[in-house]
Amino acid sequence: QVTLVESGGGSVQAGGSLRLSCAASGYINSIRCMGWFRQAPGREREGVAGIYIRDGTTYAAASVKGRFTISQDNAKNTVYLQMNSLKPEDTAMYYCAAKGNFLSWDSTLNYNSWGQGTQVTVSS
Repeated sequence: QVTLVESGGGSVQAGGSLRLSCAASGYINSIRCMGWFRQAPGREREGVAGIYIRDGTTYAAASVKGRFTISQDNAKNTVYLQMNSLKPEDTAMYYCAAKGNFLSWDSTLNYNSWGQGTQVTVSS
């Protein structure tokens, strides 16, 4: 069992930055991949970025490449999502997730543990 807690959301103007944090606890050694997902009103939950924690390989959705960066701090058992050049279309509830395999970072079906979410709102 892994417990995830997100933080760092808020309201910013377009072009601004936020850094989201996801703190993991519980059976941390079972985690192989962590990802950030988001869900806006009227839209399906979509993958934003993922990281395979053993080798540090990262992935990002086309819509956020060059603007968002996922990273990890093993000492703090925490994964971050640095969001720069934010756009109004980035507005969504952002969720952190973890899984015990290396398959398909961007599929919600592969993840066993989810945080409660943190809201990001970007205004023009």
